[in-house]
Amino acid sequence: MRPALVFAAALLLLPPSQATAQQATTAAAPQAVPVDPFPPANLKFFDAASPSTADVNAFLNVIWGWDANRSWRVEAIQKTQAPGVSKVTVFVADKREGNKVDPVRFFVTPDGKFAIADTVFAFGPHPFDATAKLLAEQAKGPAEGSASKQLLLVEFSDLQCPHCKEAAPVMEDLKRDFPDAHIVYQNFPLTEIHPFAFKAAAYGDCVAAAKGDADFLTYMHDVFDHQESLTQELVQQTLDNAASKAGASPASVATCASSPATKAKIDTELKLGEQVGVDQTPMLAVNGHLMPLGGVPYETLKQIVAWDAKGTAK
Repeated sequence: MRPALVFAAALLLLPPSQATAQQATTAAAPQAVPVDPFPPANLKFFDAASPSTADVNAFLNVIWGWDANRSWRVEAIQKTQAPGVSKVTVFVADKREGNKVDPVRFFVTPDGKFAIADTVFAFGPHPFDATAKLLAEQAKGPAEGSASKQLLLVEFSDLQCPHCKEAAPVMEDLKRDFPDAHIVYQNFPLTEIHPFAFKAAAYGDCVAAAKGDADFLTYMHDVFDHQESLTQELVQQTLDNAASKAGASPASVATCASSPATKAKIDTELKLGEQVGVDQTPMLAVNGHLMPLGGVPYETLKQIVAWDAKGTAK
């Protein structure tokens, strides 16, 4: 997926598709291209009062600066018929694709706080700060790693989601490569498509409350290991077995999981995810920078985490 398509999808972070990235490591080196692939910017296309070119570049550096293969130039910041709404055009090139230039267009709201492509997202030189602050205060799921939240990784996960199961080793790799990270596992059961995800989340919260965060991780991995048994016939035995493996009493966990207090807690976790823009699982927030966790080559993900950590270091 080329940068223009990525931006239009409002992901704002991914490189070309995984297949393209893998091909780049094996294909012959591309022919030499001009150092500057972009046409010069024309001042007549800069008639809006805001944002400034510096504002746009600061925003794009936060989003794309981790990728040394990507370059861009702001080509237009124009007035629109909507009072105070500006249209921004950026030309983007990627060395992995022979520096072919693609246009990216988005709109910035009059207050300079939001941009709109096919969805609305935070804009500015610090677009993730509000989400980072909210998650630091309210993401209270089971955690591991550093006690410090200077590098905060929050994974929104569904225990019945196959892609979340696939992401579990990725989270282990991140824990290894970023020992200073504080990693939080936050429930986000997709009940419309996973009928037993809410119950699995409730059991997990009760295991954590009874035994501790480390035992929750034992429970989580056991559920993932037997995910195919989350069926009408086998779900109860599967969750009881996972609770037992974590050292908890299945009967006590079942009582806790069925309580109104636990249901309210899972509902609160769902609302937090929705508030920060989670619409699929697994999703990872890196100091407030929300991104899909599946389908991203690990080395790319590692670069993004390192870049976000550097950008928010205090």
